[in-house]
Amino acid sequence: MNRLWLFLLFLVLLSLNSGISSPPSQADRQSLEPNSSGKAAQAGLTVTFQIDVNAEPKPISLWIYGINRLPEEPGIWAAARMGGNRWTGYNWENNASNAGSDWYHSNDDFLCWILSCEDGSQPAAALKTFLDEFGQVEGQYALLTLPMAGFVAADKDGPVAENQTAPSVRWEEIKYQKSSAFDYSPDLTDQVVYVDELVAHLVQTYGQAASAQVRRGYSLDNEPDLWKYTHSRLHPSQTTVAELIDKSAALASAVKKVDPQAEIFAPVHYGFWGMKTLQDAPDWSPYSQTYDWFVDVYLDQMRRRSEQTGKRLLDVFDFHWYPEAQGCGQRILWSGVGDECLQRARMQAPRALWDESFEEDSWIGEWFGDYLPILPRLRTSIQTYYPGTKLAMTEFSYGAENHISGGIAIADVLGVLGKYGVSYAYFYPLEQNFDYVTAAYRIYRNYDGQGSAFGNFGVRAETSNVEVAPIYAAIHDLDVSRLHLIVINRDLTQSVQGNFVITSPVAYTQIKGWKFDQADSQIRAFSVPGNIQDNQFDYTIPPLTVVHFVIESQAQVPIYKLFLPLTQFDYP
Repeated sequence: MNRLWLFLLFLVLLSLNSGISSPPSQADRQSLEPNSSGKAAQAGLTVTFQIDVNAEPKPISLWIYGINRLPEEPGIWAAARMGGNRWTGYNWENNASNAGSDWYHSNDDFLCWILSCEDGSQPAAALKTFLDEFGQVEGQYALLTLPMAGFVAADKDGPVAENQTAPSVRWEEIKYQKSSAFDYSPDLTDQVVYVDELVAHLVQTYGQAASAQVRRGYSLDNEPDLWKYTHSRLHPSQTTVAELIDKSAALASAVKKVDPQAEIFAPVHYGFWGMKTLQDAPDWSPYSQTYDWFVDVYLDQMRRRSEQTGKRLLDVFDFHWYPEAQGCGQRILWSGVGDECLQRARMQAPRALWDESFEEDSWIGEWFGDYLPILPRLRTSIQTYYPGTKLAMTEFSYGAENHISGGIAIADVLGVLGKYGVSYAYFYPLEQNFDYVTAAYRIYRNYDGQGSAFGNFGVRAETSNVEVAPIYAAIHDLDVSRLHLIVINRDLTQSVQGNFVITSPVAYTQIKGWKFDQADSQIRAFSVPGNIQDNQFDYTIPPLTVVHFVIESQAQVPIYKLFLPLTQFDYP
């Protein structure tokens, strides 16, 4: 997939010192209540929300709140990824990388320029700058990309011509495993770059990946299904099934020998057709006689290779999700904010992640609807072919990143990722300004401006109208005295007259609220009129609004003994 214009946008975005746009500062129940845009809302829809904190709570991974860049606000972004096309050709010895088809197949110093490396001549300076900047808060997760395609940039001399396709003097060969002692001042003249030596260099500098202050994981390259198209100067042929499995197993094994507890992320699919056929891989046909889609092949073969080597070679199944959903014939991505039809489609699109009743308007929904919703389908494959494998969505966007429809879509996605046990997720900015997306993360991670966050254990929450008003509920550390609710009204014109019914071992006495809406991306506190009685309350949510309720009891009742041990809740 040619993403030249995406690269240009990304270049502009990151040139702003990798900063997030200016942070935001910090209803009654009438059927024609004014919404925050100043327009009168239409008569409301009555929706019942049922929350049951007695249902078995399930952990929500902190690392679903991630971004594909060096974040300026680590308190909001608990995970960060150095990934994308640039890292396929990254040479850690001299910090050269290749742009691929995004920018004239240029070999250059882009990564250290964009990351402001102090000294780009030092080995692994790009990765170490990222880790040093991001590693200020304990418990965060850094996902790094290791080159696997076969060659990396040898120089920083600009565009690589077609007649300089690898192997040539413009490239250095990569080898996954070094047979001699590691050299942390590597030989720049041997024309070989060792990937395990890079991992060893990071271990020497920061410690083992699983025990470092900031934990590290390793992606096995980026979107190998598209190497032929994105990186035709270093991998001009179509990736084959056998090739990807062989390379994945070999590189994962080399990494585990140096850093045994490091998590391996793969195969880093670009999208659905890569998951289905490895982008029509030349050798897909014989596999298709046995397996339903490439996902099953990869999981099964990596399990077999792991059994042969005696170590797990795939910890996290890694895929990208840029929705193909359309509204009135236009894709929700690449089409700007769009008209109301497109905005509705964008806000409904997260349902393709989880909702069996949702029919997505897309070529996937039309021809391959059996594979949607995608998260349950991936779970089924994991349970069948490689149980215990975690799940990561390491690139995604729903477009309109500085519009309420984009903010609502991402707020919904974050709720889905937590509810359905995704372990890692990283938003990929496609636009220079993504304030509404940032608001979606803040409503979960810092809703009051004081670092307060949504709970880390999800509890059962159901809505009578999933099309209009999804809900997500959580508590902290199995303490039910404080309950968090994220409620979304994605209707463009109608208020939601919400009736909230809570089942809990404690009586709640106080409700506080925060929200953002179509007026702007600022998160504001608001008062909830009336009282909560018998753990029930009513509240009317204006159109195009995301609300975070914090509901408290004066009693503190840990409920560890009411449920299964925590280890049994851990998602694969």
